[in-house]
Amino acid sequence: MPKDAPPRWDRRMQQRLARGEAAALGELYDRFASLVHSLAHRVLSDDDAADQITREVFGYVWENPDAYDPKLGSMRSWVAKLTQRQAVQRLRQAEASTYAENGGCSTEELELKVRRASAAARADYIVTSMPAPLRAALELAYFQRRDYRQAAADLSITEDEARRRLRLGLQLLSSATTRPPEGAAPPGYGRAL
Repeated sequence: MPKDAPPRWDRRMQQRLARGEAAALGELYDRFASLVHSLAHRVLSDDDAADQITREVFGYVWENPDAYDPKLGSMRSWVAKLTQRQAVQRLRQAEASTYAENGGCSTEELELKVRRASAAARADYIVTSMPAPLRAALELAYFQRRDYRQAAADLSITEDEARRRLRLGLQLLSSATTRPPEGAAPPGYGRAL
């Protein structure tokens, strides 16, 4: 099954969920459960909490299929954003409870920790969602310490193409740490949880 669902699939899935087709929820779960669980685990570093977030996200999708707007982005992106929001909210609650009990870190440190976890989860999502040629070039550069010339030789592409892939991949990854202006909702993800 392809990673990136075509828009037609997204619209049909939303319609099936809106009609209450349990099989649609099962299909959606089969397609995105590993994404949801891995994003939640990346933020929370806890399997039980990631399992709970997974149940909550799919429960929300089941109960609110109209919250997704296919015109604003893919179902995959919407589900990932729901997961990230829910996991970050859970992390904030857990850290705030720990802070209240132990008097551990300041609120600024708490917010910095939440931002880092959120950026890491977004970076993971970006890497897993990026086209295979970009991901392959980045993996060669990062894990095997190849420069663009070596990556070009390993991938049997021109040096210009290797530079282009690395530059584009790094630009996509850099968007993981950018944040929308205060009070602005991220575009393309419908209503939040």
